[in-house]
Amino acid sequence: MSAYPVVLSVVIPFYNEEESVESVCGEVREVLSAQDGLMWELIMVNDGSTDRTPQIMDTLARQDDRFRTLHLTPNSGQSAALEAGFEAAQGELIATLDGDGQNDPRDILPLIQELRARGIDMMCGIRRNRADSVLRKLSSLVANRVRSGVLKDSITDVGCSMRVFRRSCLHRIRFFRNAHRFFPALVIMAGYTVAETPVNHRPRLRGVSKYGRGINSRLWAGIADLAGVAWLRMRSLEYTVRKSQ
Repeated sequence: MSAYPVVLSVVIPFYNEEESVESVCGEVREVLSAQDGLMWELIMVNDGSTDRTPQIMDTLARQDDRFRTLHLTPNSGQSAALEAGFEAAQGELIATLDGDGQNDPRDILPLIQELRARGIDMMCGIRRNRADSVLRKLSSLVANRVRSGVLKDSITDVGCSMRVFRRSCLHRIRFFRNAHRFFPALVIMAGYTVAETPVNHRPRLRGVSKYGRGINSRLWAGIADLAGVAWLRMRSLEYTVRKSQ
């Protein structure tokens, strides 16, 4: 690692993505290495994969000292993988994207520029021309509207994993199972500022979707999670601290 402070940490969770991990990480390296003077690191989080994902990650880390690997046991879900990556991150800024190749790493730098230009704490992507099935897009639209209506977070595409935020936001946020689905709302509840901007979205070219359980199972789990976060929102502490001069 460089003796200079890391400015940007990119955190990517992987679960059984042996077909995608090398190309996704290679794209991140290509994009960020082109920025002169930018000190960055890539934190690859293996979420209990049972294929060759861990071995490929470790090989990549041996080839580039800006790459770091974390291995979770057992498979614990995206929220756990993100939390582990965030705890390991050294950068002032943290970017996240999915490990399936559908997010475009070229969006990382524009998100940072937008975040700094607006002077906010988190910039979230909105998937432009979303490359998913009609059913998945429809269920996402309904879920986003219900969630936003209950939590009043004004986030239109919480399912987009392409985000950049200031690491300082994490000091007042506690993660839990499925917290990634409410991450922007949790940031807002902690007193930070959040906005959205369009980003690219690409079809999956390698591997298969880990979308998981059926719609009915996800529906009931989502309702339970939403009720819990809504309770947290009502009970959250809202204050600012001013230190004496």
